[in-house]
Parts: sequence; C-alpha cells; structure tokens
Amino acid sequence: MRYWIAAAALLVVATSSEAAEIPAQDLAKIDTIVVLYAENRSFDALYGEFPGTNGLANVTPQMALQRDRDGSVLKELPPIWGGLTAKGVTPKIDEAHTKGLPNAPFAIDDPKGFNLPLSVPTRDLWHRFYENQMQIDGGKNDRFVAYADSGALVMGHYDGAKLPLWDIAKRYTLADNFFMGAFGGSFLNHFELICACAPVYPDADKSPAKGLISVVEPDGVSLKPAPDSPASAMDGPPKFVSDGMITPDFFVINTMQPPYQPSANRPAPGGDPAYADPGKPTTLPPQIMPNIGDLLSAKGISWAWYAGAWQAALDGKNGKPAPDFQYHHQPFNYFADLAPGKPARAEHLRDGGLDGALFVAAIDAGKLPQVAFYKPQGNLNEHPGYADVLSGDEHLAEVVAHLEKSPQWAHMLVIVTYDENGGFWDHAAPPKADRFGPGTRVPALIISPFAKRGFVDHTLYDTTSILRFITRRFDLPVLAGITARDEAMQKAGSGRIGDLTNALELGGK
Repeated sequence: MRYWIAAAALLVVATSSEAAEIPAQDLAKIDTIVVLYAENRSFDALYGEFPGTNGLANVTPQMALQRDRDGSVLKELPPIWGGLTAKGVTPKIDEAHTKGLPNAPFAIDDPKGFNLPLSVPTRDLWHRFYENQMQIDGGKNDRFVAYADSGALVMGHYDGAKLPLWDIAKRYTLADNFFMGAFGGSFLNHFELICACAPVYPDADKSPAKGLISVVEPDGVSLKPAPDSPASAMDGPPKFVSDGMITPDFFVINTMQPPYQPSANRPAPGGDPAYADPGKPTTLPPQIMPNIGDLLSAKGISWAWYAGAWQAALDGKNGKPAPDFQYHHQPFNYFADLAPGKPARAEHLRDGGLDGALFVAAIDAGKLPQVAFYKPQGNLNEHPGYADVLSGDEHLAEVVAHLEKSPQWAHMLVIVTYDENGGFWDHAAPPKADRFGPGTRVPALIISPFAKRGFVDHTLYDTTSILRFITRRFDLPVLAGITARDEAMQKAGSGRIGDLTNALELGGK
C-alpha cells in the first residue's frame, strides 16, 4: 500500500535502474527539462501505425477481440452510445449510424467508414480508476467495450501520420512502451506526474465526501454492479452501486476539485475568496505529501508549472469552447505549501497565458526555469468531448518549434506525453505493479539535441520515468511512490521502469 502521511517517511535514497550507464557529468549537459502534458489518447489510437513500433500491425484478430461482461466473445461491437461526435459538433454522427461494427479496431477517420477528421471532437469516454482495471482484465485488454459508456468508440483510432507531432517523432525519439502512471483518469495521473502518489481524504466516511466512496468487490479491483446493470454491453453501459471518487480506504482516485482557486467549486459564502468551499463534497482537502517541486526547491533548482489560461480562470473569464480551463489538471494547486498567500505560489504556479502565449514568451526569451511543466488550456489539450486532436497537436508542435529556437535549446530535454488513454483501447499489456498502476499505454516523445534521431525506444517507461529523470539529473531523493512501484514490480517479475536515458546520446557532446 502506498499511503503518504509523514514527510519523513516519504523519501528514500535510491538509484535508478540505468544509473550506471551515463556518468553524472554527461547528464549535467542537460540544464533545462520541459514537460508538455496533453490529454487522453492511447498509443494505438494515435501512433498505432507509426513505423517500427509495437503498433496495430502486431495485433492479431484474436488479440483485439472484445468480450462481453459474462466473458463471451461479442459477435459485433455495440453502438457508440450517444453517437460518435461530441455534443453540438457537426458533422453529427448519431448512434444509429454506428451499429454493426465488426469486433475489431477501426479507423475513426477512414474515408470508407465514418470519415471523421482529426479536427472534429468525438464524444467523451469513461476513463476512471476501477473501470480502467476492469477493461485491462489482467493484461488481456479484452473488456474495454464491456466496461465503457461509449460502446464501440473505445476501439477507434486515427491515422496519426496526418499530425505535425508525428513528423517531430520521426526526427527524434518515440517511446512505444510508455504507460500512464496510474489507472484511470487525468486527476490521478497528474498526481502521478508530480509526486508518484495518490491523494488522500482523511476520515472521508465522516466528511462531506462520505457519499463519494466507491463500493468495490472483494478483489479490490472491480466495482460492485448495480442490480439493474445491463447484463450485456450490447444493451447499454454498465451500472454500479457506487462508482465514486474515493476508495474504501480513503485514497482519492477520480476527479475532485482543488481546495484553492481556480477551482470548479466556488468560495464558501462569506469565506476566503481565494479558497474553494471546503464544505462541498468534491473539494479535496489540502495535500501535504512531498512532490517533485518540494525536492527541487530544497536543492535550489528553479521550477514552475505553466497553466494555459490560469489567470483568465482566476479572473472569471473561463468559457466554452475556449479557453475551457480544466481545474483538476493543475496538481500543484492541491498542495498546502502552495496555498494562496504562500510566497512559493507566485514563484512556481505561473500563467501560461491564453493559447500559451506567456509560456512561449518565456521560451523565446530564454527564461524558462530548470524544470518547466506546461499544461495547455482545455480546447488545446486533445481531450475527447470538448477538444479535437488536431488543434492540440498543432499547438504542441508550435511550442516545440519555439523550444528548438530557444536560447536554452542546446542543453534542453523536452518530453511530450499524454496523461492517460482517455478510455481508448491499446493492445499492449501494462506491467503488473502496485494497486495504482501503471495503466494503459500512451504516446511519449523525447525531444532534445541529445535525443537519438529517428529512434523508436522500446524501453519500459511510465509517467514516473519523468520524475526518475529529474531526480537523477539533479541528484534528488527518490519519492516513496517510485520506490514502492519498483518493489512491487520486482515482486511481480515485471521488469524495471526506465528513466528516459536510453533515449539519449550524451557522450561526446
């Protein structure tokens, strides 16, 4: 169990699995690390046709078959419940036009099929903690349809060669064995990115959130089905007794709101306007476990989280379809040591600007801190339901172009990845580890003057690989969640998670 309470218990000095391969003096050639964090796409969904990868060409018909909730093979895929396209989007492809698809992956943009381009948002899909584990089904990945609310859509993918990031991947390194750090959705995977941890809600059963506790089967992995849950995926999405935000032992695994503004929960009447109402069931109490920011600050390493449209959201100017700022995508805004009024808040939680303009200005001026995270605003983050793939991909490719011209580029490492799969199927089995992950495979690009060129990296990675690299480069203590994952994987015989250095060539430069 990974349960973070006392800070002193959270840090363990350890070395990574690749520590002996690159001398510290070579790692020191990288002065700036930049993480660009997009949303909700599996590897097969975007890069399944990328040459040289473990992609769709490796999938046999038997591997792709989806099973019903009783374990039987589905004769065909169910309809896409609610239709293929997002609400209010044209062209509208309704549910009736999605019936009768073969039990197999399909191309969403196939000109002979739905012909839906990358520029059109699809409907959203479930991407939740317990459902993701039920879909993975011990590594068989054969229940994605059974435990989805979107029917056949989970099996959809695109021709990613149409995307500008695809061309960037061809020039640098594409990792095809990189898994999202935690099961489920964006909320938990953002915590995995910064602390390799799951947040906690102490005494949740005695709190306003008591109704948000999940009801789970004895296996600890499966939700308890409701009595009126459809027996077959052909008859509709499953129903559960309680599919909540909190585990029975009070870890928070699905979306809750930050305790500080900007938050989807408004301040309490008469309360501090910089805080979210703590009486709301979905307001998460401030978190106190160490994160990568704490470790960097303790060693005097500069860092910042740049959030697109942060100030607009604070000013009450968030709107749909743009900028559509997503409050739960800002993980540092959940931590007590970065609360409103704390000096560290202004230093480390920065406005990326509308359309990322302020982040790009910092890039162009050569004024990025040594570690920079960038979260695009909602309409540019690629999340199904409210964003399309192409707009976000073009935005990140433009950011990369600025990074390549930055005064800091000569000593920079850029990682472009996705927080989680968004509910989309992927054929690769995640490694068995601890109760929180890793989850489904996602794309990851390693971009740097030191990155191997035209390289597909098959090294086993997950979201914590980013933390592992930062930790190793700046000689930081290792967070307890990373140590716990390593121990769990060793016990399961799952191999070792890498720290991204296999994607680099640092000698002689």
